[in-house]
Amino acid sequence: MDKPELVGAAAYAPFACRPDESRGRLHAEDESPTRSCFQRDRDRIIHSSVFRRLMHKTQVFVYHEGDYFRTRLTHSLEVAQIARSIARALRIDEDLAEALALAHDLGHPPFGHAGEETLEECMAQFGGFDHNAFALRHVTELEQRYAAFDGLNLTWEALEGIVKHNGPLLSGSAFEPVPDAILGFNAKWDLELGTYASVEAQVAALSDDIAYNNHDLDDGLRAGLFTYEDIEALPLICDLAKEVKSKYPDLTGKRLRHETIRRLITFMINDLLAETGRRIGEVRPETVDDVREIGCPLVAFSDDLKKADKELRAFLFANMYRHYRVNRSISKAKRVVSELFGLFLSEPGVLPAEWQTLCGGAGSAQTARVVCDYIAGMTDRYALLEHKRLFGAGPSV
Repeated sequence: MDKPELVGAAAYAPFACRPDESRGRLHAEDESPTRSCFQRDRDRIIHSSVFRRLMHKTQVFVYHEGDYFRTRLTHSLEVAQIARSIARALRIDEDLAEALALAHDLGHPPFGHAGEETLEECMAQFGGFDHNAFALRHVTELEQRYAAFDGLNLTWEALEGIVKHNGPLLSGSAFEPVPDAILGFNAKWDLELGTYASVEAQVAALSDDIAYNNHDLDDGLRAGLFTYEDIEALPLICDLAKEVKSKYPDLTGKRLRHETIRRLITFMINDLLAETGRRIGEVRPETVDDVREIGCPLVAFSDDLKKADKELRAFLFANMYRHYRVNRSISKAKRVVSELFGLFLSEPGVLPAEWQTLCGGAGSAQTARVVCDYIAGMTDRYALLEHKRLFGAGPSV
């Protein structure tokens, strides 16, 4: 079957990933007559079970603490919207940027960073845990939806972006820090771990930064962990807050919060576009491979915004991520994950039957990896239910 016609091909920037120039898929498939290869990547991610489970995985607040707080799913949708807008402005492939934005959190375990840190500790002597490696395993092995292959059979460009959206994984011959799962797949299909990823992947990564900073501000204000007056003095917000109050002097409550955060998102996007445009003007990349070989990110914030963003993150760390209410949830969440891991590792016979067949002996590295996969794939809700089933009433996050 012929490849579908590329609509608007002339509008692509020279350094964009073009679907008609994709390096293809590990397992050869006929092209879709109606969708580009990157559109199919996006659609396969959306229809995957691991994507659906993001609905009940935590960002900061555990799933039952309120219907309006972000989950991994709502966060991923916000990242995708921002990434698509930036991609359109840069004239790169919107579908690939969106696909990578939707996929960027697929490998996160339950209970946010608390769950990830606990699994890292539990797996320290068994090869460790890395959420990007787990995401790669999901889209190349663990999803079992198609007759002809395991995983989603995404394009090379999508897999590259999932693995390298935060930058190169290798420096010279230093292979030790790279997770085994990534090295193992890379041996089958070289993702060029020593180079930067595409512009689309870099856009997805910084769209994540924009989204989580702003929605954590929103969720923290909504939860009453800090007040609007507390954030007004922050360098990234003070001028925007003055603008809002000058234009809408009677605005209060959630409208004031939403208007300020909306403007902050726009400000950060515009800063990114300006700095990225400056770098493009300096480097003048002519191909996507030029982007990979530059040796530094092409998509970036300005130095002034990076400094202001650092102060915002310090504020959120002190006033939200380490608030005593959040600390209590973190403590209980770590206990749930740690106790589940210890029980399954020592007694793999209590795992569901299909997982038992994958195990080695009790306490073995093989069993530890199976247990890690099982727990990392859980939602917050399922992990709590599983803990209650196995430990009685147990801690409730």
